[in-house]
Amino acid sequence: MRLSGKTSITRRLTLLFVTASSVVLLALGFVVASSVEQHFEQQDMEVLTGKMELARYALQTFKSQDDLAQISRVISDSLVGHHGLELIIFGSDQELMFATPKPHFPFDLMATLAANSPYRPMTWELGGQSYRGIAAELPTGISAHSKVVVAVALDIAHHQAFMRSFLQTLWIFVAGAAVLTGVLGWVAARRGLAPLRAMREQTLVVTAQQLSHRLPVESVPLELAELAQSLNDMLARLEEAFLRLSEFSSDIAHELRTPVSNLMTQTQVALSRARDADEYRGILESNAEEFERMARMIADMLLLAKAENGLVVPTRESVSLSAEVLALFDYYDAVAEEKGLRLAVEGDGQVSADRLMLRRALGNLLSNAVRHSTAHTTVRVRVHADQDAVSIGMENTGDGIAQEHLERVFDRFFRGDSSRQRSTEGTGLGLAITKSIVLAHGGTISVACLDKVTTFTIRLPRVP
Repeated sequence: MRLSGKTSITRRLTLLFVTASSVVLLALGFVVASSVEQHFEQQDMEVLTGKMELARYALQTFKSQDDLAQISRVISDSLVGHHGLELIIFGSDQELMFATPKPHFPFDLMATLAANSPYRPMTWELGGQSYRGIAAELPTGISAHSKVVVAVALDIAHHQAFMRSFLQTLWIFVAGAAVLTGVLGWVAARRGLAPLRAMREQTLVVTAQQLSHRLPVESVPLELAELAQSLNDMLARLEEAFLRLSEFSSDIAHELRTPVSNLMTQTQVALSRARDADEYRGILESNAEEFERMARMIADMLLLAKAENGLVVPTRESVSLSAEVLALFDYYDAVAEEKGLRLAVEGDGQVSADRLMLRRALGNLLSNAVRHSTAHTTVRVRVHADQDAVSIGMENTGDGIAQEHLERVFDRFFRGDSSRQRSTEGTGLGLAITKSIVLAHGGTISVACLDKVTTFTIRLPRVP
């Protein structure tokens, strides 16, 4: 399925390459243009200051009004060969003392520049031409003209023509470079993102029937290795969850098949011929037992489903573990007395927990211990409290659990001995429910079996 309205990473990277290269080229062009312009200005200033110094030297030899013609000839000779160079000299009353042919000077600007910013370069346009010039007030050798204004200017039309050509070439080069960078950037992005496309093709292989497929972490670039590993971890979790769901569905079908089959068989037998009231009552009582067992199983499965999805939020209160165990002893005392069992509790501890849920978890363990204990033995509960947590160990001597079954005793519907009758073994969800309750309280549960002595250990934190 193609997503509309989404910008691809390739396009984004290409635009990024084009933008970055264009900005860099424009910045470089601006620096070069500024450097060239500054270089032209420095060249012009060397010429202008040189002629200004020549005028200063000539004016210092200016002793009388009669020397003006000689000074004018000296200055005119110094300007020979300098195309576009103009010079004027005028007094404070703007009396023109010397000027090159057809000068292009704004007199007011030159007077102001000479008075306020001598030797500072200034550009202006006059008569359709552009000029750069400087002006200064220079002393003379006669009292009538103690100071005069000298202005020197250069025609910079050739400089501006060069800069226009340079900027035009720069823009053409930037445009061409942007297009070339776009093409190269697209190719680089396509090649750089090829591992992502390969990962996409690999994920297309993953289906409900092939959750075991994993992405090759070693063959992807370092930047994508963590992503590939995260996807593999996600696939592993999905595979495990799907397997548990499949097993759960299979177990439910297997467990419900027997009572449903019994109900159907008994009902069909009851309907096969007419019977008296006592026979119907017996059949209905048997059916009621099967219905009760199915109802308990469904309730237990709902509790497990809620617990696994984090929907079990215990209402916590301070609970004395020894008091809860003694209350359970009273409930199972009759069953234990029939088998000659002794029930004992040692130690005590307080935890913050949901009382009813914790009692159900302990009751499941105690029921399991009483059911599988050898006659005339002791079912012992040890409660030990430390600084951070409280542990409850429930120990019984009896059938024992095979070592290969220890890791599965908390699975749903698991029974280590297939010869046990369902009618006496309950729904097969007791230990799974116990584990869910313990996990909901932030605790842990484990089981160990040594020399037919089975010990279930629950560890609950003091503070939730």
